[in-house]
Amino acid sequence: MFSRINSRISFATWRRPRAVLWATAGVAVLGFLVALEITARRYGLPGPMTNQVQEVIFAPKSGFLLYAGMGLMMVVLTWRERLIAAGVAIGIDIVIFLVRWVADAKVTEGHPFGNGALWVMLGCVVIAVTRRTGRERALLLKGVGLGLLLVAGRKTGDTWLLITAKSRPTVLDPYLATADHALGNPSWLAGRIVDAMGPIGAHVLDYVYIQLPVAAVIVSIYQLRKVADERRFPRHHLVRTFLAIGLLGPAIYMVFPVVGPIFAYGGGAFGTGGEHWALANLWPHTPPPISAPHSIPFDEVTPRNCMPSLHTAWATAIFIHSRQGPRILRFAGTFWLVATLGATLGFGYHYGVDLLAGVVFALTIEAALRSLARGWDRSGTQLVAHGAAVFAALLVAYRCLPVEMARHPWLFGPLLLLAMGSVIHGYVRTTRLWEPKAAPALRPEPQPEMV
Repeated sequence: MFSRINSRISFATWRRPRAVLWATAGVAVLGFLVALEITARRYGLPGPMTNQVQEVIFAPKSGFLLYAGMGLMMVVLTWRERLIAAGVAIGIDIVIFLVRWVADAKVTEGHPFGNGALWVMLGCVVIAVTRRTGRERALLLKGVGLGLLLVAGRKTGDTWLLITAKSRPTVLDPYLATADHALGNPSWLAGRIVDAMGPIGAHVLDYVYIQLPVAAVIVSIYQLRKVADERRFPRHHLVRTFLAIGLLGPAIYMVFPVVGPIFAYGGGAFGTGGEHWALANLWPHTPPPISAPHSIPFDEVTPRNCMPSLHTAWATAIFIHSRQGPRILRFAGTFWLVATLGATLGFGYHYGVDLLAGVVFALTIEAALRSLARGWDRSGTQLVAHGAAVFAALLVAYRCLPVEMARHPWLFGPLLLLAMGSVIHGYVRTTRLWEPKAAPALRPEPQPEMV
């Protein structure tokens, strides 16, 4: 009789909407990874799951990312458990380093550390399954899943980029270069500014651009700092938005393949780029002429990762989530956003119209995830629908109206900025209504006084 009751309770638990949502999300992610693995192997490339398994033994591509993932996982641990986990990870890395040194196995690619962090995360899975029960098991598994999802997201993104290069033989850069005239060719202007800044300024921007995930981890750890005490995760946090942007963005790459001005229009001042496939060596000193755009063939190596600018989308998400932190965190979020915008344009990785689409893309995803966390209502639905409609309209305009946009910049330039501004205004206005209102202070009732 008790076994029947327990089975009914378990079945009822799994019928709860949140449990069903987590199970559905897990199955969807697993199916996506398997599909991506199969697709990558068809092009003769290792998939994200293969790359991740290899890093258990071989040198990881990014040891910093693995330790960042372990740092996210440790938000569910006590301080004593965090010290033990960090010590074990460092000890494992030292042992593996000594084994490689004795075997004379030199690390030619990637970092000579990071395996220990991955081992610790996998070990916590074993501990959760064998030594924890109930809510404690679920909390530890969520923490490990958070860390592994950060790493898997990077592997998935790398595989996506390789697939875009292999499956999209032509690119649409002339369309964006023509449409960018409506904004005054900001990539060409920023490229000349970075060139004039010299190597020091370029190195600072390059570091900010590359270490964007580190900034995301810092903001996320601040948001999740109370998980160990409260034994639960907040309904919404930066990691969810960060992963959703990385998951959905590459799908747009397949629809709108673009390599960027430094590749499509020559190496420019930095001496790199797709000179053999470029239309001309114009970037960053000579804006391209206005002409009827057409798709151009390109190599099978350069990723088609411009439209939309996911670095801009990620930096926008970091900026949004840093607003709830202390002043130094808000300052860091603002600096990272401004520096990322400067790097994406100044290094010739993106056109100006990419950045506008990236901001709209990020705000739409953030609005959708916040609506999902708090419960869908009319305001959330309208905000997401507005953002999606503006994003789709931008893509259609870039593809169908680039010449008109270039010939009438004083009309289409403000219209593009107004479209992005409408999404920003709608997001700020709607989310302010979602914020909990502080209860007014109770005024003491007047007491009778003795005469």
